[in-house]
Amino acid sequence: MSAPDRALSYVVRVAEDPGDREACFAVRKDVFVVEQKVPEDIEYDSYDADADAVHVLAVRVDGVPLGTGRLLHGEAAAAKNGDGDPAVGSLGRLAVTARARGVGVGAALVRAVEDAARARGLTAVDLHAQTHALGFYERLGYDAYGPEFPDAGIPHRAMRRAL
Repeated sequence: MSAPDRALSYVVRVAEDPGDREACFAVRKDVFVVEQKVPEDIEYDSYDADADAVHVLAVRVDGVPLGTGRLLHGEAAAAKNGDGDPAVGSLGRLAVTARARGVGVGAALVRAVEDAARARGLTAVDLHAQTHALGFYERLGYDAYGPEFPDAGIPHRAMRRAL
């Protein structure tokens, strides 16, 4: 694994066009499918094609994709969050390339998802965190709840942050 680039310049934006979405999916493939060995057929789901899903993308100033995340809201989120509340968004598929870890890209992506949630009038954001990432999300104001559970063979915990 290469060391993080501490002088990394990047921007985070909503993935608006097909090229941006493809960049999001490429980062997810690198991180989840290749690095974490998540089967490709479960990494991508029907929410990826949902026009209401909000994908965010971090890109280096030269256009190289560094990370991504996804916000589900409304009924799609209600199906995934702990209590079925459509006012609670669902943050998922947060992935940062190995070289971009440790320099704030992940936190910037989470904040971009939260901004998108606020813009849609949501009251909180739920997520399913890999247990090794609990501290990362706790530092961003998320609280774990419920028992540990497996997802794609990886231990997870549900977490939530009020907006």
